[in-house]
Amino acid sequence: MDLAGKVALVTGGSRGIGKAITEALLAQKAKVCFCDTNGELGTKTLSELQSKYGEGNAMFQTCDVSLQQPMENLFKKVKETFGCLDIVCNNAGIGGEVYPLWEKTIDVNLKGTTRGTLLALEHMRTDKGGKGGVIINISSAAGLNVNPLSPVYSATKAGIIALTRSLAMNSEVKSAGVRLNVVCPAFVDTDLIKEINDDNCLDVQKASKFIEMIGVVSKEVVVDCFMELVRDVNQNGAVVKCSKMDGTQYTSIEVKPVT
Repeated sequence: MDLAGKVALVTGGSRGIGKAITEALLAQKAKVCFCDTNGELGTKTLSELQSKYGEGNAMFQTCDVSLQQPMENLFKKVKETFGCLDIVCNNAGIGGEVYPLWEKTIDVNLKGTTRGTLLALEHMRTDKGGKGGVIINISSAAGLNVNPLSPVYSATKAGIIALTRSLAMNSEVKSAGVRLNVVCPAFVDTDLIKEINDDNCLDVQKASKFIEMIGVVSKEVVVDCFMELVRDVNQNGAVVKCSKMDGTQYTSIEVKPVT
């Protein structure tokens, strides 16, 4: 897929992986709307990106992915501004294992990604007036492996993988021209691991040792995986794991045909 002129939406795009993905798309001459709950940070990031890539190519909207109406408004705004929607990256995510944060983790990670995915399908599928496109959901290696230190976070990320794979194999979605893939990074050099504390992890000391053992991968590695899944029109239902320890791997998950 040639990204020049394509229109993308990235959630959680003010910092970390989301910002890196937003900038990578802009560098390939795509037009990008990114959203975040932090309006001040989002505005600062927007100014930075517009000065580098042009005011007409990047836009920012304050939005909480855990809320339906703001998300509906976000998708409508993108299409009103840029005319279409070709690429959606559901990236927004948090960690929290202690009440009430564990409920917010489910609301943002699993419900937010589900909401973003279903709205993307509504706007992109060819049988509903869209032009087709690709949805890339950002999950985690924690969704593929057992993680006793962050069970709620792991559950949300496993759910994202199941959601993405199941929709990718849905015959109606496939015939409507939409591909879905998922990236599963291990620990990434972002604020998320720097902000680990007693509210978002069950044992901070053990988590620190675990991170040291697994290693921390750069945001650029995750971006490379994302861009590969966007560009390769033959990739649908792919699960790509990337980590410092094991590198980049396509993970095989058994799919049984529905008869």
